[in-house]
Formats: sequence, C-alpha cells, structure tokens
Amino acid sequence: MQTREVFVSAPGKVIFHGEHSVVHGKVALAVSVNLRTFLRLKSTSSAEVRINLPNIDTFLSWEITALQPLLANFKGGQCDPTELDTDLLKRLRTFTGISDDSTDTRSMAVLAFLYTYLTIFAESLASITLTVWSELPTGAGLGSSAAYNVCLSAALLSARESISSPLTPQLESASWSKEELELINRWAFMGEKIIHGNPSGVDNAVSTWGGFLRYHAGSITPLSWVPILRILLTNTKVPRSTKVLVSGVKDKINKFPTVMKPVLESVSAVSCTCEQTLTEMAAHGPSAEHFNILEELIDINQHHLNVMGVGHSSLDTLCRVTLARGLHSKLTGAGGGGCGITLLRPETDPSVIQSTVEELKTCGFDCWETSIGAPGVQQHASNGLSLDVLKILNSY
Repeated sequence: MQTREVFVSAPGKVIFHGEHSVVHGKVALAVSVNLRTFLRLKSTSSAEVRINLPNIDTFLSWEITALQPLLANFKGGQCDPTELDTDLLKRLRTFTGISDDSTDTRSMAVLAFLYTYLTIFAESLASITLTVWSELPTGAGLGSSAAYNVCLSAALLSARESISSPLTPQLESASWSKEELELINRWAFMGEKIIHGNPSGVDNAVSTWGGFLRYHAGSITPLSWVPILRILLTNTKVPRSTKVLVSGVKDKINKFPTVMKPVLESVSAVSCTCEQTLTEMAAHGPSAEHFNILEELIDINQHHLNVMGVGHSSLDTLCRVTLARGLHSKLTGAGGGGCGITLLRPETDPSVIQSTVEELKTCGFDCWETSIGAPGVQQHASNGLSLDVLKILNSY
C-alpha cells in the first residue's frame, strides 16, 4: 500500500414512505438525507492500527503483530465478500472482550471496523489511522451505522487499491463506478450484519448510492432523476424498540386481518403514487400541484401509521406544530417516538421555518433543516470538505 491519505463521506437515510408495510412485502421508498458521516484514513509507519470515533468517545489502537494471529485458518483473500466469516467474528469478540450478547454502539463499531480491516487487508496488514466523525445521531433510525460501514468499506478498499481513486486535480469530490459502488455496498452489508444480525440491506444501499431507492420484497432499485427536496428533520429523542413495534403491528394484523391488510395495501399505494409523482417532477419540473400531492400523501401515510399503532404523542406534537404553519409531517422509521420529517415547499418563508424549529426545540426535540436525495458515498479532496469537518478529522 502506498503512503496516502483518503477522505470519504456517506449520507444517512430516512424512510419516505412504506414503514412497517415493507416488512409484509409491500413497496417502500428510502432516501438519503444530507447529514453525513466523514472519514479520514492515513497510512502510517507505526506498525499499529488506530481508530478514533470522537462521537462516541472511542479511541483505540492495536499492534499489527497482535492482530495477525486472528487470521489463522482464515479462508482469506476475500476481494468480494459473500457471507460473514463467523469463526473470525468469534475470535474478534474474544480478542476485544466483547461478549456475544453485547450490542452497544461502541462495541459494534469496533467489531465492524476490525472485521472489515482484517478481511480486506488479510494478505498484508497495513499501518493506518482512521478518524470517523458524523453529523448523524446514533440510534435515531437515520442509518448512522450504514453510513459508518459504507465509509469504512470505501476508504479501506481505496487504500488497498481494490477500487480506483475517482478524484482528479480539478475535482473537490467524486464517486466511483457502478461496479465499484456495488463492491463497496457488499462490504458495507457485511458490517451491517455484524451490527444488526439480519439487516434488509436498504440502509447501506441508500448510503452507497444516495438519492431515492425503491424497496420491494428484497429487491432494491435506485430511482433515476429524482428531485432533491428540502425537509425539516426532527428527532423527538423518545427511545423506542423497533423489534417491539414491528411485533405489535404483526399482532394487530393477525387480530384484525380484514381491517389491517387493506391498510398495508394503501400504504404501498402511497409509496407507488409518490414514486410516480417524483418521476413527473424530475421529467417536467416541480409544480405546486406536485407538492400538494406529496403533502397529501404524507398526511395519509401518517394516519395509516397511527392506525398500525406505531404513533406516539411526541409525533402528534410534531404534526400539530408544523400543520399550524401549513407544513406536513410524518414519522420516519419504526415510530413510537424516534424521528419525523416535514416537507418544505420551495416558497416556504424562512421565518416560518425558523419559528417552527424554535417551537419544536421548546418541546425538547432536536430539529434541523436539511435535504433528501443527497449524493451517496464520495471521495473528497481536503479542500472539498468544510473547514469545521476538516479540523475535526485532522485533530486525531
């Protein structure tokens, strides 16, 4: 590996439409959100591997000579992963002292990093330092772990020279070819398996490709030529269990099948109608009527999610505060608290946005104006990053 420095970033995600119904084989639309995770990789001569994760106060290093024995009996040389090496993962848990039942953010981040590093560099472990910093809150259903794994995969594959450097002297940022993005996505999916056990693959796909993705019965299709939309993203900071909420919806479907199955079909129709509207906006330019349709679909979907039993008083507050200002909101993700999104029209007055954010913050929520449909994973030149991000990444 040549001495080099690599900067990459990848976006988080929100579910635009189709929460919960997607679990039952219906269509969902997932979309990148323009809050990003940033990574700096620098090769060193220290004979150590270091990782700095300031968001979760984690700063660790290992001697390469201590890591090398972990690859004993490793089938190795995986340039294109297809399945998780459970024996290696078990050795990593023993090596790090992370128990089988440990699922905390720090432990999972460390395991995903070590596994990805060791398998990509199995033939010759390299001395590197990685620093990762994110604009995404953890545990909020915004795909923070997927953005982390996509950044890891892209940076390590680039340093290993398994993928090209898409940057030219004239560019501040660039992305990889379709084939290279597919490889990054497969490696990131391995990291997601380590963290989540049995992920759908949607989060890492959105983080890799960006934009809007259609998910249906295990098939993921990126949508071409869709518009970037402005939103308010609100984190109610109300904790919830995705597993419990998914189970609750299933119980309700079993109890009232003739009532709930049409609800699932209607949510799927909302996703399909939204997809058609976005396609029209891309082809002919956005109109006021397009935004009217998007707002109505948001309201319909939110009502359906309440019928499913995944609403929450905090989300009701979000919808009430925004609707009082003519804005339309829905939960995103599992519900029961968590996050919500509010669509902003091009003509929405800045004072309306400011007053909305301020009132939501008085409710104890975090709220940002951002956009959806942002680019996927990218490599950056140092001058392609903001000074604030660069300062953080260069601090370790």
